[in-house]
Amino acid sequence: MTFADKFLDGSFMPHGHCFLWQEDLLFLHVAGDVTTALAYIMIPFVLVRLVIIRKDLRFNSLFLLFASFILFCGLTHIISVINIWHGYYYIEGFAKIATGLISITTAIVLWRLLPLLVALPSRFDMANKVEELQQAKLALIENNTSLEAKVAERTRDLEKLASRDSLTNLLNRRELTRVLDIEIGRAQRQQQPLCVLMLDFDHFKHINDEYGHQAGDNVLKASADSLNDCSRKTDFIGRIGGEEFVIVLPNTDYETALILAERYRDRIEKTSADGIQFTCSIGVADLQHGEQMEKLLQRADQALYAAKNSGRNTVK
Repeated sequence: MTFADKFLDGSFMPHGHCFLWQEDLLFLHVAGDVTTALAYIMIPFVLVRLVIIRKDLRFNSLFLLFASFILFCGLTHIISVINIWHGYYYIEGFAKIATGLISITTAIVLWRLLPLLVALPSRFDMANKVEELQQAKLALIENNTSLEAKVAERTRDLEKLASRDSLTNLLNRRELTRVLDIEIGRAQRQQQPLCVLMLDFDHFKHINDEYGHQAGDNVLKASADSLNDCSRKTDFIGRIGGEEFVIVLPNTDYETALILAERYRDRIEKTSADGIQFTCSIGVADLQHGEQMEKLLQRADQALYAAKNSGRNTVK
């Protein structure tokens, strides 16, 4: 008899004789083995499915090995059911040996992986780590918000430095000429009047020589505050250099500009700084059709000199 014949020989006495073929015993053992076999066979499918879905797991080989062990356990129970009526004990014996070998191999692999498995974080550790990450995220958001606020504040400061005179906080020369260029373009497109006032302080050099440059700076700052207080919301006031101020009056005709210039002159005359009284002269120029900014400022400057030559503290 060959090995294959022996392996497939089912002529041995079946287990049913051990149960005296009692139906209740047969039912208990068959039902128990079938139920256990189904459970063992279902578990490997779950493990194989897990390995297919999660190819990134580090222990996929262990899952497959454990699936093989469970599958062979189920196979031995199926053979036990068959052997109730037939005697395939060679098959059952080899199946048990294979199950034992796979079980030992699984245990060895599991033992070698034990340090890695022990090092895996617990649910408590994971929860703490998630909480730490959430706190770090909130802190990062808070820091970003604070940084954005500081950047916005710094941007506003830089924009102010780029457009404002550091002493008087009026528009600086560059910003004033930019605004004036825009207003000239708007006035010419919409055919609206526009006037410019050129203001210069009388005997300002005497103030610096007599009281010092700090007193002169205080005069400029006090004058800027006074001009802002009595100006219209639509007017633009700038310092173009030294003690010279320029006031842009959008949508204002020449007669109205003269009245406003007189208001500014009177306000300056009534302003004092460190007990120092001072006055100013103002030149008025209205925008002509097709006139450029340089020509408009030149005519305002000429009017200013005419006011100076008329005895100062006057408007021309």
